[in-house]
Amino acid sequence: MAGLRAFVIALAFGLGGWPQGVRAESEPPPSQTAPTFSRAALDRIGDNIRSEIAAGKIPGAILLIQQHGKPVYFESFGVRDPETGQPMTADSIFQIYSMSKAITSVAAMMLVEDGKLALDDPVSKYIHAFADAKVGVDLSDESGQYPLKLEPLKRPITIRDLLRHTSGITYGFFGEGQQKKLYADPRLYAGDFDNAEFADRIAALPLADQPGVRWNYSHSTDVLGRVIEVASGQTLFPFEKQRLFDPLGMSDTAYYVADKANWPRIARPFPVDRFRVAGIKDPTTPRRWESGGAGLVSTIGDYARFLQMLLNRGKLDGKRYLKPETVALMTSDQIGPETGILHDPFYFPGPTSGFGLGFAVRTSPPPNTTWPLGEYRWDGAGGSFYFVDPQDDMFVICMVQAPTQGGRIQLALKTIMFEALGKGLRKD
Repeated sequence: MAGLRAFVIALAFGLGGWPQGVRAESEPPPSQTAPTFSRAALDRIGDNIRSEIAAGKIPGAILLIQQHGKPVYFESFGVRDPETGQPMTADSIFQIYSMSKAITSVAAMMLVEDGKLALDDPVSKYIHAFADAKVGVDLSDESGQYPLKLEPLKRPITIRDLLRHTSGITYGFFGEGQQKKLYADPRLYAGDFDNAEFADRIAALPLADQPGVRWNYSHSTDVLGRVIEVASGQTLFPFEKQRLFDPLGMSDTAYYVADKANWPRIARPFPVDRFRVAGIKDPTTPRRWESGGAGLVSTIGDYARFLQMLLNRGKLDGKRYLKPETVALMTSDQIGPETGILHDPFYFPGPTSGFGLGFAVRTSPPPNTTWPLGEYRWDGAGGSFYFVDPQDDMFVICMVQAPTQGGRIQLALKTIMFEALGKGLRKD
């Protein structure tokens, strides 16, 4: 979610290795007429990250800009662990937090294509506890004396609601109200629970809104992970490993780093930035909960292959993962004015974006810019972010482990990049 991020310290380390095998398909042909980056523009982008490190804002970072199926900029900066001083390298492993949501959403849409899920299926078809879900209406006075009034659902929560965050489910780490307090209760994350138990815990909490009424950032994608399990007959990680991670070559993407030999590769934040996000713990800790909303660890090379597949409209290395029309649906606005869906006060996509099935989607350029329409993106609480720009046939990934600076740095880097492509602030 945008706006809750940060970065921190060291010296530039230099160029990393290119991600291997990350190439565009010959179909559709890349838009070779799209503007490209000059060397001076790329140098300016790198200098911006180096200045953040020199100012002690972030320990290190890795940045990949890939256009027309080829990396045009790929560099590692600073250190991946401020305590050990180990340099940042291309194989560093990051907790990607909410960048997990895109992967879980794609996994769900694979099951839609398989005929095992339908977007308008009620969630209660797969998780029976949601048949008894209620909406909590907060009638408290300033002293909080009155409990929530529970009201029945006007319609069931659907799979589509989970994908576009219109389920009425919420998170507890932003905003106020009695519902938020219940989602912030540490008991929600107590013990070594699995996806089935966590979904039942969420189902027992009152919804913040009626389904389909408001975009509200939430545990919806965690619940979607459990739906995937029921529909597929597999737990979430084995399903994703079989259908996505292994075929795409995403060998370092998992819900924790199981091999101790890989622990030194984990990127760590400064001590001031170490905190737990929505129950997600240290990435070396084995756990049964496979959080589809925030639980994955990955590398920039792994995530690059995932994004290139999406940019190729669902295909990579001759294998099709999603139909082009499915990718188009996922990356188009599903909550526009015609839907009547309200935007939560904490509407993280921002006023120039809508939301598709798992991604924020650019629907209008920011004021005085020509930023590309159709850009889709998200980020993670650790500060990492990505965006895919089909108009310019490119995607960008920035991996960092600095939760308090990410939103600021993401905006700065994107501004430089689009200015370099002639899409920055207009002079008129």
